[in-house]
Amino acid sequence: MKVFEKIEGFDWDEGNLLKNWIKHGVTAGECEEIFFNETLLVTDDNKHSRVEKRYLAFGNTNEGRELTVIFTTRKNKIRIISARDQNYKERNFYEKN
Repeated sequence: MKVFEKIEGFDWDEGNLLKNWIKHGVTAGECEEIFFNETLLVTDDNKHSRVEKRYLAFGNTNEGRELTVIFTTRKNKIRIISARDQNYKERNFYEKN
C-alpha cells in the first residue's frame, strides 16, 4: 500500500500512549505488532480526515488480539491516534476481506 512506501518507524504522542492503555488496555507494542503480522487490512478513514489524512488498520497482535488502530503518517513515521479491540462490525469487515 502506498501509505507504507517510505515508513521508517513509529512516532508516539505521550498522551495517546496513556489514553490507549487507560481506555482500552492496549499497549504501544500491541499497536505496532499488527503492522508486521498477517493479515493487515488498511483503509482510508475519510470520516475523520479533516486536518490530516487518517487511516484505519485492522489486524492481529502476536497473541491473536484483533485490534482496530487509527493512525496517520508524519515525517515517514506512523503516528498512532487510537487503538482498541475490534467491535462486531469491524471484526466482520476484517474477516470478510
